[in-house]
Amino acid sequence: MPEWVIRDARYVEGYKVEFWFADGLHAVVDLEPELYGRMFEPLKDIEYFKQVKFSDDLGTIFWPNEADIAPEHLYELAKHGYCAECGTSHFLK
Repeated sequence: MPEWVIRDARYVEGYKVEFWFADGLHAVVDLEPELYGRMFEPLKDIEYFKQVKFSDDLGTIFWPNEADIAPEHLYELAKHGYCAECGTSHFLK
């Protein structure tokens, strides 16, 4: 099983989501920097963002408007605090 497989996730506060990955990594990631583009624009409303859910079927988090974020990307953010591919930096706890 790839290390980036998400076992569980939950909303924390603000734009932060807590993740548990297959390799044991556990981290809180601030996803506010991810909220750009037409699909993610509604998530800038914190009440809408709070509706984040984790899906075993999808293997990632998603919102009612069907926005989701690739688990591989979330793993990079959680493990390194940034994504080398896209160059974005995020809060890592």
